[in-house]
Amino acid sequence: MPNFFFTILIVLSLIIAHPAMAGNGTAENETAQNGTSAIKTGSLPAPSSQDLLQNQSKGLAMVGEPMMPAGFTHFNYADPTAPKGGTLKRAVFGSFDTLNPFALQGRSAQGLNLIYDRLMARTWDEPFTLYPLIAQSVEVPADRSSLTVHLNPLAKFSDGSKITADDVIFSFHTLKSKGRPNMRNIYKLVGKVEKIRAEKIKTEKINNGTEQGETVKFTLLPGYNRETVMILAMMPVLSKNWWTKKDFGKTILTAPISSGPYKITEISPGRRIVFERDPSYWAADLPVNKGQYNFDRVIFDYFRDQNSAFEAFKAGEIDLWLDTTPAHWAKSYDFPAALSQQVIKAAIPHQRVERIWGFIFNTRRPPFDNAELRRALSLMIDYDWLNRNIFYDQYRITQSFFPNSHLAATDPMTEGEKEILSQYKNELEPQILKDAMGAAWSPPPSGNAQSARVAQSQANQILNAQGWIIKDGQRVSQKTGRALSFEILLSSSEDEKLALSFQNALQKLGIKVTVRLADSATFQDRLNHFDYDMLMYFWLNTLSPGSEQAVYWGCESRDQPGRFNYAGICNAAIDGLISQIPMVQTAEDMTNTIHVLDRVLMAGHYVIPLFYSPEDHVAYWNFLRRPEHSSLYGPVFEAWWSGANLPHSNE
Repeated sequence: MPNFFFTILIVLSLIIAHPAMAGNGTAENETAQNGTSAIKTGSLPAPSSQDLLQNQSKGLAMVGEPMMPAGFTHFNYADPTAPKGGTLKRAVFGSFDTLNPFALQGRSAQGLNLIYDRLMARTWDEPFTLYPLIAQSVEVPADRSSLTVHLNPLAKFSDGSKITADDVIFSFHTLKSKGRPNMRNIYKLVGKVEKIRAEKIKTEKINNGTEQGETVKFTLLPGYNRETVMILAMMPVLSKNWWTKKDFGKTILTAPISSGPYKITEISPGRRIVFERDPSYWAADLPVNKGQYNFDRVIFDYFRDQNSAFEAFKAGEIDLWLDTTPAHWAKSYDFPAALSQQVIKAAIPHQRVERIWGFIFNTRRPPFDNAELRRALSLMIDYDWLNRNIFYDQYRITQSFFPNSHLAATDPMTEGEKEILSQYKNELEPQILKDAMGAAWSPPPSGNAQSARVAQSQANQILNAQGWIIKDGQRVSQKTGRALSFEILLSSSEDEKLALSFQNALQKLGIKVTVRLADSATFQDRLNHFDYDMLMYFWLNTLSPGSEQAVYWGCESRDQPGRFNYAGICNAAIDGLISQIPMVQTAEDMTNTIHVLDRVLMAGHYVIPLFYSPEDHVAYWNFLRRPEHSSLYGPVFEAWWSGANLPHSNE
C-alpha cells in the first residue's frame, strides 16, 4: 500500500492503526478511527439463484463492479516496463521501537507495508476495490455473509516456506485476540473460520485446472455490513511457524519472516530502517504488483523535525519531499539544486476526498445549538483575503464534507437525490430542509470592503432576529443580557493567523472571542471530552464512505468520549442516511445518498469550512522517474523508479 498516505496521516496527526494509508480511504482505516461500527446491517438482500460470485483473477468492489477486466496485467498508474534498481531514501519524523504494526504496543517503523502482504491488494484507481494477491480468487455470496478464499498455490514467505490455510487461520485468530482494536472489532463479526478440503469445494475448479491452493472460509455473524468482507480480504498473513515463538503483544526489533516484496536488512531503532527488494518474491509479476516495488533498496531516515529533514533533502541525502505547507512550497525552493532543475517541483492533481477543515461549532453548548446563529457567524470569513495572504492563492474554498471528489454535492440536486431527501423531510428543521433542497452551499462574497459590509449586515440581521442585540457596543442576549462570547481552541500555532483574523471580524459584530493555543496533551484531552466552544480541526472522509459516518455525525457517538463527533451532531435524518450507506449496492445510489448527506450537513452549519488543495506538492531529485498517469488517490511512490543516469549519489 502506498507509503505516501501514511506520510500524509503523520502530517495531519491522524490516529489510525493502518501502516500505509490515510485516509481510508480504506474501510480498514475508517474502523481504525472509529472502533465498532454503529450501523447494524444484518438484513442485506437475500441470495439470488446465482448466489456465489466467483472472482477468479478479478476484483471485489465495495460498490458496483471492479474497473479492471479479468486478465488485466497491471494497474494503470504503474509502468510494467519500469526498470528495477537504485535506492530511494525517505524522511520520517519521530521514532520507532517495533516492527509489528498490528499490535498496540510500541510505535511501529515506517514502510512495514513493504514486508506484509495481504489476502487481496487494494487499487488506488478506484474508490474501494481489491484484487487477488495471496488469495488467487475469492467467493462472496450476494448477501456478503461469507468470504471464501482460495490461496494462490505459489504463495510463499520470505524464507521460502509455503503460505498455507493454517497461516491464514492463525493470522485471523491472532489479530482478533491481540491485534489493534479496528481489527478486533471487525474480526469478532466472524462466527466461523474453517479450512475446506479440496473435495468439499462445490464451486468450479479454479486456476484453469492447474494446482489448486488451499481454501479458507469465513462465515459472518449477524451485525455485519457490506464492508466486513472487504476488511477481511485485506487481512495480512503472518507466518504461524515464526510468530508462535514470539509474544505478539510485545514490541519486536527482530526482522520477521515476511510475505511482501521487501526484506528488512538494517535496523537502527529510532534512527533508520532499510528494506531490500527480495529477488525471490513470488508475486513480483502478479497484476497487482507489476511495475511497482522497483527500487532495490528503500531507506527511511528519522529526523527530529521538518527543518532538519528538509536540509537533508536539499543536500541530496533524502530523495523526495512531500510538501504540505503553502508558504514553504512557495518560498523555500531557491537553493541551487532546485534553481538548476536537479530538484523538480511537481504539483500532481488527485481526486481523493480532501479533509474538511475549519472552525467546528460544539452544538452541545449554547449558543451554538442555534443553527441560525451558526449561519450568521459563517458569513464573517473573508475567504479571498485568507487565501491570498496566508495560503498564496494555492487553495480552494471547501464547499462540501467530501471536497475534491464526485461525492461533493456542489451541482444542482438530481431527481434521485430529491427522492432520498423526501424520506426525511419531516425530520429536518424547515430552514435546514429548505437549504438542503436549494442550491449547494457557497461561501459569502469576500475580497473587498463592499463585500465585507454586505456580509456583516446580513450577519447582524440574523443575530438580531435570534434575539442577540447590540448593547453598549457588545452583543448580548435580549432575554438574559448575557454577552455573546466564546473560545476557539487550537492545536497548532500555524492556525493562529486564521483564528485571529476570524476574531477580528467577529469584534465588528460585538462578539468577544478568545483564541486558546493548547499543548498537544491538553488539546487531546479537551478534544476527547468535547471540552470546547469552538474547535479548529478536521474530519477526513474517503471515496468509499461507510461506518465511520456514524462516528463522525451520528447520535450514538454524540456524547461518547473519544469519538469523532466533534460538532455534537444528532439528527434523525442524518442517522437515517448513515444507516442507508452500508446497504447501497450501486455507485449511482452511493453517490446520491452521500450527496444528500452532504447537503444536510452543509445546511446545518456545523462547521465553517476553510480550504483544501486538489494537488499533492512533491519535490524530488531528478534521477527519480514516475509513471505518466497518477492514480485516483494521487502519487503512488511504489510505482516510481530510478533513472539510468544518476545526477548525484543516491547511496
